[in-house]
Amino acid sequence: MTKRTPARSIIPIRLATTSGEPDDGTQFVSMYQKQPDIYPRAVKGWFAAWRWTFVWLTQLLFYGLPWLQWGGRQALLFDLEAQRFYILGLVLYPQDLIFLAALLVLSALALFFFTAVAGRLWCGYTCPQTVYTEIFMWVERKFEGDRIARMRLDQAPWSAEKLARKGATQLAWVAIGLFTGFSFVGYFTPIRELSQAVLALAVSPWNGFWILFYGAATYGNAGYLREQMCKYMCPYARFQSALIDKDSLIITYDSARGDPRGSRSRKQSAAAQGLGDCIDCTLCVQVCPTGIDIRNGLQNECIGCAACIDVCNDVMDKMDYPKGLIRYSTENGVVNGWSRLQMFRRALRPRVLIYGGLLLVASVAFAASVAMRSPFQVDVVKDRGALARVVEEGAIENVYRLQIMNRTEVQQTYRIGAEGIPGLQVHAEQVSAPPAGIRSVVVRLRLPFSAAQPLLGQSAPVHFEVSLLDDTRAAPAVQREKSTFFVPR
Repeated sequence: MTKRTPARSIIPIRLATTSGEPDDGTQFVSMYQKQPDIYPRAVKGWFAAWRWTFVWLTQLLFYGLPWLQWGGRQALLFDLEAQRFYILGLVLYPQDLIFLAALLVLSALALFFFTAVAGRLWCGYTCPQTVYTEIFMWVERKFEGDRIARMRLDQAPWSAEKLARKGATQLAWVAIGLFTGFSFVGYFTPIRELSQAVLALAVSPWNGFWILFYGAATYGNAGYLREQMCKYMCPYARFQSALIDKDSLIITYDSARGDPRGSRSRKQSAAAQGLGDCIDCTLCVQVCPTGIDIRNGLQNECIGCAACIDVCNDVMDKMDYPKGLIRYSTENGVVNGWSRLQMFRRALRPRVLIYGGLLLVASVAFAASVAMRSPFQVDVVKDRGALARVVEEGAIENVYRLQIMNRTEVQQTYRIGAEGIPGLQVHAEQVSAPPAGIRSVVVRLRLPFSAAQPLLGQSAPVHFEVSLLDDTRAAPAVQREKSTFFVPR
Protein backbone atom coordinates (compact mmCIF):
# COMPACT_ATOMS: atom_id res chain seq x y z
CA MET A 1 0.00 0.00 0.00
CA THR A 2 1.13 3.50 -0.69
CA LYS A 3 1.61 5.58 2.45
CA ARG A 4 -0.42 8.75 2.25
CA THR A 5 1.31 11.98 3.26
CA PRO A 6 -0.75 13.87 5.87
CA ALA A 7 -2.14 17.17 4.73
CA ARG A 8 -0.40 20.25 6.07
CA SER A 9 -1.99 23.59 6.76
CA ILE A 10 -0.84 26.37 4.48
CA ILE A 11 -0.59 29.95 5.68
CA PRO A 12 -1.60 32.23 2.83
CA ILE A 13 0.65 35.18 2.03
CA ARG A 14 -1.16 38.34 1.04
CA LEU A 15 0.41 41.33 -0.57
CA ALA A 16 0.23 44.54 1.40
CA THR A 17 -1.59 47.42 -0.15
CA THR A 18 0.27 50.43 -1.44
CA SER A 19 -0.68 52.33 1.67
CA GLY A 20 1.26 49.86 3.80
CA GLU A 21 -1.86 48.39 5.41
CA PRO A 22 -2.55 44.64 5.00
CA ASP A 23 -6.04 43.31 4.43
CA ASP A 24 -6.49 42.43 8.13
CA GLY A 25 -6.18 46.05 9.17
CA THR A 26 -2.78 45.74 10.87
CA GLN A 27 -0.83 48.97 10.68
CA PHE A 28 2.93 49.19 10.29
CA VAL A 29 4.53 52.27 11.79
CA SER A 30 8.10 53.11 10.88
CA MET A 31 10.30 53.98 13.84
CA TYR A 32 12.17 56.39 11.59
CA GLN A 33 9.24 58.49 10.49
CA LYS A 34 8.64 61.82 12.16
CA GLN A 35 6.07 61.54 14.92
CA PRO A 36 3.28 64.14 14.96
CA ASP A 37 3.76 67.05 17.32
CA ILE A 38 1.78 66.99 20.55
CA TYR A 39 0.02 70.16 21.67
CA PRO A 40 -1.22 69.52 25.23
CA ARG A 41 -4.23 71.57 26.20
CA ALA A 42 -4.27 73.54 29.45
CA VAL A 43 -6.32 71.96 32.21
CA LYS A 44 -7.57 73.03 35.61
CA GLY A 45 -8.66 70.85 38.46
CA TRP A 46 -7.77 69.21 41.73
CA PHE A 47 -4.88 67.16 40.38
CA ALA A 48 -3.56 70.05 38.29
CA ALA A 49 -3.42 72.14 41.47
CA TRP A 50 -1.46 69.40 43.24
CA ARG A 51 0.90 69.14 40.28
CA TRP A 52 1.64 72.85 40.39
CA THR A 53 2.06 72.66 44.17
CA PHE A 54 4.86 70.16 43.67
CA VAL A 55 6.33 72.28 40.88
CA TRP A 56 6.63 75.18 43.30
CA LEU A 57 7.97 73.04 46.14
CA THR A 58 10.62 71.29 44.09
CA GLN A 59 11.82 74.47 42.42
CA LEU A 60 11.92 76.46 45.65
CA LEU A 61 14.13 73.72 47.07
CA PHE A 62 16.33 73.42 43.99
CA TYR A 63 16.84 77.15 43.44
CA GLY A 64 16.80 78.13 47.11
CA LEU A 65 18.97 75.54 48.86
CA PRO A 66 22.30 76.82 47.43
CA TRP A 67 21.60 80.24 48.99
CA LEU A 68 20.85 78.85 52.43
CA GLN A 69 23.60 79.51 54.98
CA TRP A 70 24.61 77.24 57.86
CA GLY A 71 27.18 78.36 60.43
CA GLY A 72 28.74 80.93 58.12
CA ARG A 73 28.99 78.66 55.08
CA GLN A 74 26.73 77.32 52.36
CA ALA A 75 24.36 74.79 53.89
CA LEU A 76 24.51 72.38 50.93
CA LEU A 77 27.83 72.35 49.10
CA PHE A 78 29.68 69.55 47.32
CA ASP A 79 33.16 71.01 47.16
CA LEU A 80 34.90 68.64 44.74
CA GLU A 81 38.15 70.61 44.73
CA ALA A 82 38.55 70.45 48.51
CA GLN A 83 36.95 66.99 48.66
CA ARG A 84 34.45 68.14 51.26
CA PHE A 85 30.68 67.63 51.11
CA TYR A 86 28.65 69.85 53.42
CA ILE A 87 25.04 68.85 54.13
CA LEU A 88 23.66 71.10 56.85
CA GLY A 89 25.63 70.04 59.95
CA LEU A 90 27.32 67.05 58.29
CA VAL A 91 30.79 67.15 56.80
CA LEU A 92 31.44 64.21 54.48
CA TYR A 93 34.60 63.05 52.76
CA PRO A 94 35.02 60.83 49.68
CA GLN A 95 35.43 57.93 52.12
CA ASP A 96 31.81 58.52 53.18
CA LEU A 97 30.37 57.67 49.77
CA ILE A 98 28.74 54.68 51.45
CA PHE A 99 26.08 57.15 52.61
CA LEU A 100 25.43 58.15 49.00
CA ALA A 101 25.05 54.48 48.07
CA ALA A 102 22.62 54.06 50.96
CA LEU A 103 20.58 57.05 49.76
CA LEU A 104 20.37 55.54 46.29
CA VAL A 105 19.15 52.26 47.77
CA LEU A 106 16.55 54.13 49.82
CA SER A 107 15.41 56.05 46.75
CA ALA A 108 15.01 52.82 44.77
CA LEU A 109 13.04 51.15 47.56
CA ALA A 110 10.80 54.21 47.92
CA LEU A 111 10.19 54.18 44.17
CA PHE A 112 9.29 50.49 44.26
CA PHE A 113 6.99 51.01 47.26
CA PHE A 114 5.03 53.97 45.89
CA THR A 115 4.78 52.41 42.43
CA ALA A 116 3.32 49.22 43.88
CA VAL A 117 0.78 51.29 45.85
CA ALA A 118 -0.21 54.00 43.38
CA GLY A 119 1.66 53.69 40.08
CA ARG A 120 3.83 56.44 38.63
CA LEU A 121 3.36 59.14 41.26
CA TRP A 122 7.00 60.17 40.89
CA CYS A 123 6.62 60.71 37.14
CA GLY A 124 3.38 62.59 37.39
CA TYR A 125 4.28 65.09 40.08
CA THR A 126 7.97 65.37 41.03
CA CYS A 127 10.14 64.03 38.21
CA PRO A 128 12.39 66.87 36.92
CA GLN A 129 11.35 66.07 33.34
CA THR A 130 7.68 66.51 34.26
CA VAL A 131 8.32 69.61 36.37
CA TYR A 132 10.37 71.50 33.78
CA THR A 133 8.10 70.42 30.93
CA GLU A 134 5.18 71.90 32.89
CA ILE A 135 7.11 75.16 33.37
CA PHE A 136 8.15 75.36 29.73
CA MET A 137 4.62 74.63 28.50
CA TRP A 138 3.28 77.38 30.79
CA VAL A 139 5.71 79.83 29.20
CA GLU A 140 4.70 78.61 25.75
CA ARG A 141 1.03 79.18 26.49
CA LYS A 142 1.70 82.69 27.77
CA PHE A 143 3.40 83.78 24.55
CA GLU A 144 1.75 81.56 21.92
CA GLY A 145 -1.68 80.74 23.36
CA ASP A 146 -3.38 77.46 24.20
CA ARG A 147 -3.57 74.33 22.07
CA ILE A 148 -5.54 75.57 19.03
CA ALA A 149 -3.69 78.90 18.95
CA ARG A 150 -0.31 77.13 18.99
CA MET A 151 -1.34 74.76 16.22
CA ARG A 152 -2.50 77.66 14.05
CA LEU A 153 0.66 79.63 14.79
CA ASP A 154 2.89 76.71 13.75
CA GLN A 155 0.94 76.21 10.53
CA ALA A 156 0.91 79.91 9.64
CA PRO A 157 3.65 81.40 7.43
CA TRP A 158 6.39 83.38 9.11
CA SER A 159 5.44 86.94 9.97
CA ALA A 160 6.51 89.64 12.39
CA GLU A 161 3.92 88.48 14.93
CA LYS A 162 4.97 84.84 14.66
CA LEU A 163 8.64 85.76 14.95
CA ALA A 164 7.92 87.90 18.02
CA ARG A 165 5.89 85.18 19.75
CA LYS A 166 8.33 82.39 18.95
CA GLY A 167 11.31 84.57 19.81
CA ALA A 168 9.85 85.54 23.19
CA THR A 169 9.20 81.86 23.99
CA GLN A 170 12.76 80.90 23.07
CA LEU A 171 14.30 83.73 25.08
CA ALA A 172 12.27 82.76 28.14
CA TRP A 173 13.27 79.10 27.72
CA VAL A 174 16.95 80.02 27.38
CA ALA A 175 16.76 82.23 30.49
CA ILE A 176 15.16 79.44 32.55
CA GLY A 177 17.71 76.92 31.25
CA LEU A 178 20.70 79.15 32.05
CA PHE A 179 19.40 79.98 35.53
CA THR A 180 18.84 76.28 36.13
CA GLY A 181 22.41 75.53 35.01
CA PHE A 182 23.73 78.32 37.23
CA SER A 183 21.82 76.94 40.24
CA PHE A 184 23.08 73.42 39.52
CA VAL A 185 26.73 74.56 39.46
CA GLY A 186 26.01 76.49 42.67
CA TYR A 187 25.84 73.16 44.51
CA PHE A 188 29.49 72.49 43.62
CA THR A 189 30.94 76.00 43.68
CA PRO A 190 29.88 78.45 46.41
CA ILE A 191 26.98 80.17 44.74
CA ARG A 192 27.71 83.62 46.14
CA GLU A 193 31.20 83.51 44.66
CA LEU A 194 29.79 82.06 41.45
CA SER A 195 27.22 84.84 41.13
CA GLN A 196 29.93 87.49 41.53
CA ALA A 197 32.02 85.74 38.87
CA VAL A 198 29.04 85.61 36.50
CA LEU A 199 28.29 89.31 36.98
CA ALA A 200 31.96 90.12 36.39
CA LEU A 201 32.08 87.78 33.36
CA ALA A 202 34.97 85.95 35.02
CA VAL A 203 33.54 82.44 35.26
CA SER A 204 36.11 79.65 35.19
CA PRO A 205 36.10 77.43 32.08
CA TRP A 206 34.75 74.37 33.92
CA ASN A 207 31.98 76.31 35.67
CA GLY A 208 31.04 77.97 32.40
CA PHE A 209 30.96 74.64 30.61
CA TRP A 210 28.64 73.01 33.17
CA ILE A 211 26.33 76.03 33.33
CA LEU A 212 25.91 75.90 29.56
CA PHE A 213 25.72 72.10 29.45
CA TYR A 214 23.05 71.75 32.15
CA GLY A 215 21.19 74.75 30.79
CA ALA A 216 21.18 73.25 27.28
CA ALA A 217 20.00 69.90 28.67
CA THR A 218 17.10 71.60 30.46
CA TYR A 219 16.24 73.63 27.37
CA GLY A 220 16.33 70.63 25.05
CA ASN A 221 14.59 68.11 27.32
CA ALA A 222 11.76 70.35 28.51
CA GLY A 223 11.41 72.47 25.39
CA TYR A 224 11.64 69.90 22.60
CA LEU A 225 12.11 66.28 23.67
CA ARG A 226 9.35 66.39 26.30
CA GLU A 227 7.26 63.23 25.90
CA GLN A 228 10.06 61.56 23.91
CA MET A 229 12.11 61.35 27.11
CA CYS A 230 9.25 59.57 28.89
CA LYS A 231 8.27 57.31 25.99
CA TYR A 232 11.63 56.18 24.66
CA MET A 233 14.51 57.16 26.96
CA CYS A 234 13.29 56.71 30.52
CA PRO A 235 13.71 53.09 31.70
CA TYR A 236 11.10 53.50 34.43
CA ALA A 237 8.28 53.17 31.89
CA ARG A 238 9.65 49.76 30.92
CA PHE A 239 9.92 48.13 34.34
CA GLN A 240 6.83 49.67 35.95
CA SER A 241 4.84 46.65 34.73
CA ALA A 242 6.96 44.46 37.00
CA LEU A 243 6.16 46.66 40.01
CA ILE A 244 2.40 47.06 39.72
CA ASP A 245 -0.35 44.47 39.83
CA LYS A 246 -4.13 44.41 39.57
CA ASP A 247 -4.45 46.04 43.02
CA SER A 248 -2.19 49.04 42.31
CA LEU A 249 -3.89 52.42 42.06
CA ILE A 250 -3.57 53.62 38.47
CA ILE A 251 -5.43 55.99 36.19
CA THR A 252 -8.24 53.95 34.64
CA TYR A 253 -11.15 54.47 32.28
CA ASP A 254 -14.38 52.77 33.32
CA SER A 255 -15.31 51.20 29.99
CA ALA A 256 -18.37 49.45 31.45
CA ARG A 257 -19.83 52.83 32.29
CA GLY A 258 -18.44 54.88 29.41
CA ASP A 259 -18.99 52.62 26.38
CA PRO A 260 -20.51 52.73 23.83
CA ARG A 261 -19.16 56.21 23.24
CA GLY A 262 -20.84 58.89 21.24
CA SER A 263 -21.72 62.53 21.11
CA ARG A 264 -25.13 63.61 22.23
CA SER A 265 -27.08 66.62 23.32
CA ARG A 266 -27.07 67.44 26.98
CA LYS A 267 -30.85 67.26 26.95
CA GLN A 268 -30.97 63.78 25.45
CA SER A 269 -30.82 60.65 27.55
CA ALA A 270 -27.73 58.56 26.91
CA ALA A 271 -29.52 55.36 27.97
CA ALA A 272 -32.31 55.97 25.46
CA GLN A 273 -29.73 56.18 22.68
CA GLY A 274 -27.88 53.10 23.88
CA LEU A 275 -24.78 55.13 24.78
CA GLY A 276 -22.49 55.20 27.77
CA ASP A 277 -21.37 58.28 29.68
CA CYS A 278 -18.37 58.99 27.41
CA ILE A 279 -19.38 61.68 24.91
CA ASP A 280 -16.22 61.03 22.84
CA CYS A 281 -15.04 64.63 23.14
CA THR A 282 -11.37 63.47 23.05
CA LEU A 283 -10.43 66.11 25.62
CA CYS A 284 -8.66 63.42 27.64
CA VAL A 285 -6.36 62.92 24.65
CA GLN A 286 -5.89 66.65 24.06
CA VAL A 287 -4.66 67.33 27.61
CA CYS A 288 -2.33 64.30 27.75
CA PRO A 289 1.33 65.42 27.66
CA THR A 290 2.32 62.15 25.96
CA GLY A 291 -0.59 62.10 23.51
CA ILE A 292 -2.13 58.76 24.49
CA ASP A 293 -5.79 57.78 24.78
CA ILE A 294 -6.32 56.51 28.32
CA ARG A 295 -9.55 54.88 27.15
CA ASN A 296 -7.40 52.21 25.49
CA GLY A 297 -6.16 51.07 28.89
CA LEU A 298 -2.93 51.57 30.85
CA GLN A 299 0.05 52.18 28.57
CA ASN A 300 3.80 52.58 29.09
CA GLU A 301 3.55 56.19 27.95
CA CYS A 302 1.14 57.17 30.77
CA ILE A 303 3.08 59.20 33.34
CA GLY A 304 0.23 59.38 35.84
CA CYS A 305 -0.22 63.17 35.73
CA ALA A 306 -4.03 62.81 36.05
CA ALA A 307 -4.73 65.64 33.60
CA CYS A 308 -7.29 63.38 31.90
CA ILE A 309 -9.10 62.93 35.21
CA ASP A 310 -9.44 66.69 35.72
CA VAL A 311 -10.75 67.41 32.23
CA CYS A 312 -13.11 64.41 32.23
CA ASN A 313 -14.57 65.40 35.59
CA ASP A 314 -15.17 68.88 34.19
CA VAL A 315 -17.04 67.39 31.22
CA MET A 316 -19.08 65.13 33.49
CA ASP A 317 -20.08 68.18 35.55
CA LYS A 318 -21.27 69.99 32.43
CA MET A 319 -23.27 66.95 31.31
CA ASP A 320 -24.72 66.42 34.82
CA TYR A 321 -23.16 62.95 34.95
CA PRO A 322 -21.36 61.54 38.00
CA LYS A 323 -17.63 62.19 38.15
CA GLY A 324 -15.09 59.41 37.99
CA LEU A 325 -15.46 58.07 34.46
CA ILE A 326 -11.67 58.39 34.41
CA ARG A 327 -10.27 58.06 37.90
CA TYR A 328 -7.60 56.64 40.14
CA SER A 329 -8.63 53.06 40.71
CA THR A 330 -7.31 49.51 40.57
CA GLU A 331 -7.89 47.02 37.81
CA ASN A 332 -9.71 44.70 40.22
CA GLY A 333 -11.66 47.65 41.59
CA VAL A 334 -13.00 48.62 38.16
CA VAL A 335 -13.86 45.06 37.14
CA ASN A 336 -15.58 44.21 40.44
CA GLY A 337 -17.08 47.63 41.14
CA TRP A 338 -15.31 47.98 44.48
CA SER A 339 -15.58 51.03 46.71
CA ARG A 340 -12.53 53.02 47.81
CA LEU A 341 -12.53 51.27 51.16
CA GLN A 342 -12.50 47.86 49.51
CA MET A 343 -9.59 48.90 47.28
CA PHE A 344 -7.63 50.38 50.20
CA ARG A 345 -8.01 47.13 52.10
CA ARG A 346 -6.16 45.41 49.27
CA ALA A 347 -3.30 47.90 49.58
CA LEU A 348 -1.69 45.87 52.39
CA ARG A 349 -0.78 42.90 50.22
CA PRO A 350 2.50 40.92 50.30
CA ARG A 351 4.25 42.94 47.60
CA VAL A 352 3.56 46.25 49.35
CA LEU A 353 4.42 44.86 52.79
CA ILE A 354 7.77 43.55 51.53
CA TYR A 355 8.69 46.85 49.87
CA GLY A 356 7.49 48.81 52.89
CA GLY A 357 9.34 46.59 55.35
CA LEU A 358 12.59 46.85 53.40
CA LEU A 359 12.19 50.61 53.12
CA LEU A 360 11.54 50.96 56.86
CA VAL A 361 14.51 48.80 57.85
CA ALA A 362 16.84 50.56 55.44
CA SER A 363 15.64 54.00 56.60
CA VAL A 364 16.18 53.16 60.28
CA ALA A 365 19.60 51.68 59.55
CA PHE A 366 20.60 54.76 57.54
CA ALA A 367 19.39 57.18 60.23
CA ALA A 368 21.18 55.19 62.95
CA SER A 369 24.43 55.06 61.00
CA VAL A 370 24.36 58.83 60.47
CA ALA A 371 23.51 59.48 64.15
CA MET A 372 26.26 57.18 65.44
CA ARG A 373 28.82 58.35 62.91
CA SER A 374 32.17 59.07 64.55
CA PRO A 375 33.25 62.73 64.61
CA PHE A 376 36.62 61.77 63.14
CA GLN A 377 38.25 59.09 61.04
CA VAL A 378 41.72 57.58 61.20
CA ASP A 379 43.80 55.96 58.48
CA VAL A 380 47.08 54.21 59.29
CA VAL A 381 49.91 53.99 56.75
CA LYS A 382 53.03 52.07 57.64
CA ASP A 383 56.39 53.53 56.63
CA ARG A 384 57.40 51.47 53.60
CA GLY A 385 60.90 52.95 53.45
CA ALA A 386 62.06 51.01 56.51
CA LEU A 387 59.86 48.26 57.91
CA ALA A 388 61.74 48.25 61.19
CA ARG A 389 64.94 49.60 62.70
CA VAL A 390 67.07 48.98 65.76
CA VAL A 391 67.47 51.97 68.07
CA GLU A 392 69.19 52.53 71.40
CA GLU A 393 69.53 49.62 73.79
CA GLY A 394 68.53 47.18 71.02
CA ALA A 395 64.88 48.25 70.99
CA ILE A 396 62.91 47.69 67.76
CA GLU A 397 61.08 50.67 66.30
CA ASN A 398 58.41 50.80 63.61
CA VAL A 399 57.26 54.12 62.12
CA TYR A 400 53.69 54.87 61.05
CA ARG A 401 51.82 57.83 59.61
CA LEU A 402 48.34 58.44 60.98
CA GLN A 403 45.97 60.59 58.96
CA ILE A 404 43.20 62.02 61.12
CA MET A 405 40.16 63.54 59.41
CA ASN A 406 38.10 65.91 61.50
CA ARG A 407 34.45 65.44 60.54
CA THR A 408 33.23 68.41 62.54
CA GLU A 409 33.52 72.14 62.03
CA VAL A 410 35.34 72.81 65.32
CA GLN A 411 38.96 72.14 66.15
CA GLN A 412 39.55 68.77 67.84
CA THR A 413 42.41 67.35 69.91
CA TYR A 414 43.28 63.66 70.01
CA ARG A 415 45.33 61.31 72.13
CA ILE A 416 47.10 58.42 70.38
CA GLY A 417 47.75 55.05 71.96
CA ALA A 418 48.56 51.51 70.81
CA GLU A 419 48.28 48.00 72.21
CA GLY A 420 48.60 44.40 71.16
CA ILE A 421 52.14 43.46 72.27
CA PRO A 422 53.24 43.41 75.92
CA GLY A 423 55.74 46.17 76.62
CA LEU A 424 54.88 48.20 73.50
CA GLN A 425 55.76 51.90 73.85
CA VAL A 426 54.04 54.72 71.98
CA HIS A 427 55.99 57.84 71.06
CA ALA A 428 53.39 60.39 69.95
CA GLU A 429 52.11 63.66 71.29
CA GLN A 430 48.59 64.94 71.37
CA VAL A 431 47.57 66.25 67.99
CA SER A 432 44.95 68.77 66.91
CA ALA A 433 43.06 68.87 63.61
CA PRO A 434 41.49 72.05 62.23
CA PRO A 435 37.75 72.27 61.56
CA ALA A 436 36.77 69.95 58.70
CA GLY A 437 40.47 69.43 58.14
CA ILE A 438 42.99 66.62 57.88
CA ARG A 439 46.08 66.27 60.05
CA SER A 440 48.91 63.80 59.45
CA VAL A 441 51.13 62.77 62.36
CA VAL A 442 54.15 60.46 62.60
CA VAL A 443 53.87 57.82 65.34
CA ARG A 444 56.76 55.63 66.53
CA LEU A 445 56.13 52.33 68.24
CA ARG A 446 59.03 50.78 70.16
CA LEU A 447 59.44 47.34 71.59
CA PRO A 448 62.19 46.74 74.20
CA PHE A 449 64.92 44.22 73.33
CA SER A 450 63.69 41.64 75.83
CA ALA A 451 60.09 41.81 74.62
CA ALA A 452 61.14 41.60 70.97
CA GLN A 453 63.17 38.37 71.26
CA PRO A 454 60.18 35.96 71.09
CA LEU A 455 58.97 37.72 67.92
CA LEU A 456 62.15 37.69 65.81
CA GLY A 457 61.30 37.54 62.09
CA GLN A 458 57.58 37.89 62.72
CA SER A 459 54.86 40.50 62.18
CA ALA A 460 52.65 40.91 65.22
CA PRO A 461 49.21 42.58 65.09
CA VAL A 462 48.80 45.90 66.89
CA HIS A 463 45.85 48.25 67.35
CA PHE A 464 46.06 52.02 67.33
CA GLU A 465 43.58 53.70 69.62
CA VAL A 466 42.83 57.38 68.91
CA SER A 467 40.65 59.11 71.49
CA LEU A 468 38.89 62.43 71.15
CA LEU A 469 39.70 64.70 74.08
CA ASP A 470 37.19 67.10 75.63
CA ASP A 471 34.32 65.04 74.22
CA THR A 472 31.11 66.09 75.95
CA ARG A 473 29.19 62.98 74.93
CA ALA A 474 28.40 60.24 77.41
CA ALA A 475 30.60 57.79 75.48
CA PRO A 476 33.74 59.61 74.22
CA ALA A 477 34.58 58.87 70.60
CA VAL A 478 37.38 56.33 70.09
CA GLN A 479 38.67 54.97 66.81
CA ARG A 480 40.62 51.69 66.67
CA GLU A 481 42.65 50.81 63.59
CA LYS A 482 44.61 47.63 62.88
CA SER A 483 48.21 47.44 61.74
CA THR A 484 51.27 45.21 62.20
CA PHE A 485 54.59 45.51 64.05
CA PHE A 486 57.54 43.84 62.34
CA VAL A 487 60.50 42.50 64.31
CA PRO A 488 63.53 41.74 62.11
CA ARG A 489 65.83 38.76 62.75
